[in-house]
Amino acid sequence: MSKVGPCPVPHRLHHLPSILLHIRFNLLTSDDTAAILDHPLVREDPGSSEVIRNVVQEGNSNLKPRLGMTTEMAILEPSSQFGRSKRLLFMNPQEEKFIRCRYSQEDMPEFSAMTVTSENDIYILQTEESEEENQLSLFKYNHAENVCEPAGVSAIPKGPEDDLCCHWHYLYEVDHILYYILFNPEADRPLVQVRKYNQNTNQWQECSQLQLPDNIWNSAVLPCGPNLYFLSTKEIYRYDPSEDKWCRRTPLWTLNEFYTAVAMGTEIFCTDMEFTQTIVYDTEADSWQKLQGWPIPDIFAVHGLPILFVLENQLHILLTCVSDSQEGYIYLVYVYDRSADAWRELKANLPNREYYACGSFSPVARMYLPYLKGT
Repeated sequence: MSKVGPCPVPHRLHHLPSILLHIRFNLLTSDDTAAILDHPLVREDPGSSEVIRNVVQEGNSNLKPRLGMTTEMAILEPSSQFGRSKRLLFMNPQEEKFIRCRYSQEDMPEFSAMTVTSENDIYILQTEESEEENQLSLFKYNHAENVCEPAGVSAIPKGPEDDLCCHWHYLYEVDHILYYILFNPEADRPLVQVRKYNQNTNQWQECSQLQLPDNIWNSAVLPCGPNLYFLSTKEIYRYDPSEDKWCRRTPLWTLNEFYTAVAMGTEIFCTDMEFTQTIVYDTEADSWQKLQGWPIPDIFAVHGLPILFVLENQLHILLTCVSDSQEGYIYLVYVYDRSADAWRELKANLPNREYYACGSFSPVARMYLPYLKGT
């Protein structure tokens, strides 16, 4: 029987450069980094030691927020009443944390889409077109500085017939690849256009398009697992990136209208405007199931769109309501208990504004709270 022994040192050194690329030094403590630098295998290769020190030095600005990113926060966009400034609301109703941040246009450009990646990177799609070229730009949120900066990826080219003011925009990540989706719901036969970002070429590539049979107002586009989904009250389609192909799935039932949908695991949850019906789509079984809705108290009337989001692996919804007996908005936040098929109300201490989701649902990111400069 042959025996596998340890690799000779020169052979192991040969693999160090490729291994170093996969180590996320910005997630390590200083003691962790010191232990790696002090390892005999690294000390015997001055080149590797230099690479590690350079990477650690470059990542110092992100070290503290990365290590402290333990609080999940849903990100909402309040209605704008502040001229050229921008506001975001970060909230975790479970922990009763509601932080609003105000940004200058230099720190946070106007955007039409936002996504949070599996690496907890926040990207936004700038709304305004470049003055020099017919394209859209991506920005990346800097956790340490609480500002947005150019993402360092190529701009998204705008097609000759892309009237951006009439389109709905979506930005999502699937299997570590960014996808940009847009379509015009007012068109007689809307065309869902998809582009994906190729890191190797630093270019956006056209993907298979989806031609819809009729104009659609109630719809949602969102990722679930390795695929993208387009949902409406009439149709549901799945886009498979591995095959660059759209296929029709079992249509939505029971809901005459919906404006928000969110994925959790292999399921997609949708609800109607009044939050009286909530249904779930099982993407693996291609089937729908009705869940318990929540009748809004008679003294309240829903104002604005409901917003679904997944926080700490639990389904949540935010409702903005009004009442004849009370001035201003009333905010209702519920969390769903799957085992009891029931919704439980949470405290919602939100500033008095209308709020919008940055897509079909509110994105959620892990934040380092001391770096959120609340205003």
